[in-house]
Amino acid sequence: MNSKPDQYQKLIPQLEALLKGESDFTSNMANTASLLHEHFGFFWTGFYRVLTKNTLVLGPFQGPVACTRIEYGKGVCGTAWKTGTAQVVPDVHQFPGHIACSAASKSEIVVPVFKNRDVVAVLDIDSDKFNTFDGDDARFLTRINSILSDASVV
Repeated sequence: MNSKPDQYQKLIPQLEALLKGESDFTSNMANTASLLHEHFGFFWTGFYRVLTKNTLVLGPFQGPVACTRIEYGKGVCGTAWKTGTAQVVPDVHQFPGHIACSAASKSEIVVPVFKNRDVVAVLDIDSDKFNTFDGDDARFLTRINSILSDASVV
């Protein structure tokens, strides 16, 4: 089996080709979520968009139903938004203030999407296994979000 970095390296050109020529942010988030979800088989893969200065709202996703709105600084998504940094959570039950959209979620990574230095969305990925995500995921998902942002009009 290929290493995680190798898997991401194979996925990135596919994403670039998929987004080439499309500038709609929603469409590009949808295809990015779908590509990641299918490629890695994650439990839940999707985006929350910045709706107001205090609220994230559910965007395109793959997986079971999800929470619709998340407040600034709340849960893993709100924390990633507030800090502007990736949040790698090996065990969501140990994260203070974790918002449990699904009891099946065990680990999570949330990576901000930037446009002109502002967080415009967060990429949220959940696993039904503990300790799924690490620094490699954070690094490559940050790059993927940059590709998404560069291709899209936000």
